[in-house]
Amino acid sequence: MIINSLGYNCCQDSGFSLNFPLKRGENLMILLKNNTIFNINGNDVKIPQDSVFFFKKSTEKCCRCLSDNSFSGDWILFEFENNEEETFFSLGLKYEQPVQMDNLCFLSFCIKSIAYEKYSGNINSQSSIQHYMFLIFNSISEQINKKSLRPVKCDNYFEILSHIRNKIYSHPYEQMTIDSISHEVRMSKSNFQHLYKKYFNVTFIQDLINSRIEYAKMLLIHTNFNVSDIAFQCGYNNYIHFTKQFKIKTGMTPVEYRKMF
Repeated sequence: MIINSLGYNCCQDSGFSLNFPLKRGENLMILLKNNTIFNINGNDVKIPQDSVFFFKKSTEKCCRCLSDNSFSGDWILFEFENNEEETFFSLGLKYEQPVQMDNLCFLSFCIKSIAYEKYSGNINSQSSIQHYMFLIFNSISEQINKKSLRPVKCDNYFEILSHIRNKIYSHPYEQMTIDSISHEVRMSKSNFQHLYKKYFNVTFIQDLINSRIEYAKMLLIHTNFNVSDIAFQCGYNNYIHFTKQFKIKTGMTPVEYRKMF
């Protein structure tokens, strides 16, 4: 995969219009942090915030924000190589079809990491970029599949618990318990746990642990924080408890995991 250019955390005032340079074989991926209008084949289409959108190579790439909003987002102009586009489609991804994400901040982090690798001069930068791109694709695919697995008839509880699950993965470091969350959503503890498992096929506690371990893995790889600090930043007050849960999930201690990368 070839990354030609990219922008991270780009901001523009309201009323702007952004035209991306056209190049044969070049696609555009853009992460939208607020509501935006795309011009697709001469038609204006409103894309909601927290969405990811792909322009295919043959489409003129133009977007603008709503008149009363500023623009904020990330973007990458890239080219597929070999059979990479086939993998893209096999994951259920499509051009010119927005996907609203629960974890857009994670995709934004990946783009920031790609920007670093592109200009770092690291020996393995191209391989790292490749992995980040497909990590983005896999995350989008999971979001698409997650939506397709939702109950056909979503009740109010589903929407409430979806908000809680988004909170777990976007703020894994916050102190959350069954008592505090069930009180927040005004449900009994037993009903909260039952519905959470019913909708997401995982218990609330296991989901919370999963989110914290994934966040810890990212910090171990991409920061120089010591392991005890990382444990605290992931919501653990007890370093030994963090280490035990990390080893159960990954098969290795945090120190061993960091050394592997």
